[in-house]
Amino acid sequence: MGNNDILRILRYTFHYHDYKMKEVFALGGREIPVEELGNWLKKEEEDGFKKLQDKDLAHFLEGLIVLHRGKKEGEQPAIQKSLNNNTVLRKLKIALHYKEEDMLEIFALRGFRLSKHELSAFFRNPSQAQYRECKDQVLRNFLLGLQLKFRGV
Repeated sequence: MGNNDILRILRYTFHYHDYKMKEVFALGGREIPVEELGNWLKKEEEDGFKKLQDKDLAHFLEGLIVLHRGKKEGEQPAIQKSLNNNTVLRKLKIALHYKEEDMLEIFALRGFRLSKHELSAFFRNPSQAQYRECKDQVLRNFLLGLQLKFRGV
C-alpha cells in the first residue's frame, strides 16, 4: 500500500485538517509546510503530486503515538528510515492503544476474518518462523475498518 494512500486514509479517518496534520508531524519530530502536505495528499494523476517517503510517514505515525498516548519519557525512539505494512500496523496499534481483541473488532467491521494467531504473526520478529508479512489487503482492511469505527462510513 502506498504511503500517500495511508496518509490520506488516516487524515480522513480522524478528520484532521491541514493544521492538525502539521501538528501531528511536528509531534513526530518533522516540521512541514502546508504546501508539501497538500502535495502528499494529492492523487498520483494530479499536478503537484509528491510521493511520501517512508521516513516522512514514520514521523507522522510517531506523531500519532505522541498525540494519542503522550510523549515517552527519556530517550525518544529513532525514526525509522524504511517502513513496511507490519510496521505501520504496529504503530497504529500502539497509537490507538489497541489490544488484539480491539484490532480483530476493527477487521470484523469490514467483514475480514482473522484469527488471533494470524494477527500476532504480524507483530513477531521477522527472524521467527511464525512471522508473517502483512499484505496490502490486510492493512487496507484495517484502515477502512478504522474509518467505519471513527467516521461511520
